[in-house]
Amino acid sequence: MSTFETDSVVIIGGGQAGIQAADSLRSGGFGGPITIVADEPGQPYQRPPLSKDYLKGSAQKPDDDGGARPAPLPLRGPSFFTDQNITLLTATAAVSIDRASHRVRLADGTSLSYGTLILATGARNRELPTPGMELPGVHGLRTLRDAEALGAALGSARNVVVIGAGFIGLEFATAALARGCQVTVLEFAPRPMGRAVTALLGDWFAQAHRQAGVDLRVNEGIAALEPGDDGRVGFAVSTTGERYPADLVVTGVGVQPNDQLAAAAGLDVANGIVVDANLRTADPDVYAIGDCANFPCEHAGGPFRLESVQNATDQARHVARVILGADEPYRELPWFWSTQGAFRLQMANIVRPDDETIVLGDQDGASFSVLCFRDGILAAVESVNKPADHLSARKILAAGIQISRDEALAEGFSLRAAYKSRAEAPLPRVATQEAAEPAPRPSAVR
Repeated sequence: MSTFETDSVVIIGGGQAGIQAADSLRSGGFGGPITIVADEPGQPYQRPPLSKDYLKGSAQKPDDDGGARPAPLPLRGPSFFTDQNITLLTATAAVSIDRASHRVRLADGTSLSYGTLILATGARNRELPTPGMELPGVHGLRTLRDAEALGAALGSARNVVVIGAGFIGLEFATAALARGCQVTVLEFAPRPMGRAVTALLGDWFAQAHRQAGVDLRVNEGIAALEPGDDGRVGFAVSTTGERYPADLVVTGVGVQPNDQLAAAAGLDVANGIVVDANLRTADPDVYAIGDCANFPCEHAGGPFRLESVQNATDQARHVARVILGADEPYRELPWFWSTQGAFRLQMANIVRPDDETIVLGDQDGASFSVLCFRDGILAAVESVNKPADHLSARKILAAGIQISRDEALAEGFSLRAAYKSRAEAPLPRVATQEAAEPAPRPSAVR
């Protein structure tokens, strides 16, 4: 056990990374005080469902008047924090860090002493400097409050414009479509999800969403939003000059890491809080994990920031082990997912623009995988409605099993059979639960 056993740990951030870090510290035997500082009110919840089932109304709980309203999915049960002797401070923002005195000052004027500080501050929506963004009826989607406002607005919306065809934008588009709205998606790039998936898969999703009823416009960004007769947003004007009716607008153009607190404390920031392979900042008593951390990623070939549940939870587990005495680099295989209507997209590892691709399965039947090769060796896999392929790909890539392009081109090839034939010894267990997600993506993946 490390010398931190009876010292205090303060975690700033009540999202997936922060809660998992506290959980892993306790389960790993840490006996000292743990305090989580969360700026949102209420119990910590899962963000990924907010753009999917939550807005479609499939998660319900009774309302005070006997009706039903969507319910967020909690990250832990109601008694977890009490049972584990973890102090959870909600609706409380950390405003400064005094590294010399090892104290965190809160917005209410109080302060917390720490032996070890974990920054799990997450990310915030990127804002567009577009005229009209301040109009009523324009929304972002990141927090429970955002989702509640959108859920209420969808009840009367008819014409919805989504700015950005990333994961969040397309997930919301399918939810709005399911609520009976006319949906237009404006994407400045030549294809959807361009920073996260291969060109082949991006083009396939563009066609699939159009066939489902989404008016997806690529190579067309947003130039301005205009009010209607009621003063609320009424039209979206694109970069081509096209004018689209819009009584509801949702922006989904990526996020920015919440690294302001770290920067003000004199820590290095560069597209996130800079950490080493152990997720430690230049200050040996301060760590950063999850969406806010820029870490040396061997799978990306250099410093990288990942926005995904997998990365948040795995980094949280890793930092707990390091605090408890381990000395090992973080090198977990990245994986991501996105549910867009009838399409379940799952990705193992990070794709690159110059990857060679092979398709396994039925693209017309929306059940296939895209195998990505670098220097002739399998490096990443994208799967649509093929969970068995995804799990096999994760096992293959995590174990370092080499699959050649020629082998994958052979008749009858399957990822599952390839894994079984190469795995001479039990490999690291691969978790199958994904309930806790987006972004997935390199600086934008859920």
